Amino acid sequence: MYNHAPDGYPCPFCLIANGIENEQVLTCQSDVVYHDQLLTAFISARQWPQNQGHVIVIPNAHYENIFDLPPDLGTPIQRLAQVLAIAMKREYGCDGISTRQHNEPAGNQDVWHYHLHIFPRYAGDGLYQSAGQLMENSQRAEYADRLRRRLANQE
Repeated sequence: MYNHAPDGYPCPFCLIANGIENEQVLTCQSDVVYHDQLLTAFISARQWPQNQGHVIVIPNAHYENIFDLPPDLGTPIQRLAQVLAIAMKREYGCDGISTRQHNEPAGNQDVWHYHLHIFPRYAGDGLYQSAGQLMENSQRAEYADRLRRRLANQE
């Protein structure tokens, strides 16, 4: 409906969901903390200084934004967000959780595939006053390992 991806857009999130790594994708398969037939969740390559270990949830099928997302995917996405939020609270010992989701250029969307961010929050962390920075693969892998272990023990 309201799409902005250029023709032939090589969607990095579709590659992640399909297990493909290449030089265009910053995220590695070792960043993935959850994957099933509908959804994938992974540690974001871009992390905020006081909110490290933030996760992105995507549908495996390509939908550019909330305008394209089928309503029947909303519940599984939110359910996974809840499971991940609980895991983050327990594993990171954070004070709270924030979720955010961006649509279209004016809404700060920068990857043309629907995605939901889940941030660990700490009192006075200044999340909205700071900028994200790329995190090294090895650091992301550590956060992913921690969350995968926590998720396995949560069931």
